[in-house]
Amino acid sequence: MVIKSTMLRQNLYGYLDGVLETGKPLVIERKGRRLKIVPESSPAKTDCLEHHDAIVGDPDGLLGLDWSSEWKGELP
Repeated sequence: MVIKSTMLRQNLYGYLDGVLETGKPLVIERKGRRLKIVPESSPAKTDCLEHHDAIVGDPDGLLGLDWSSEWKGELP
């Protein structure tokens, strides 16, 4: 995100909190030059993942399934 320095001044703490929460750098433009605010350490990539219910039912039930009828061709 690129913002002007006047926008930064209006909501400094909001922008700083946003950088800390997302880990995404903030670019400030002043007098035709750019500055970047980045967090010292970024959050783990897995922290941003959303939970999806992909398996309907008991996941342990998948362990005993016989998939041999689904194979096509010769087995190694």
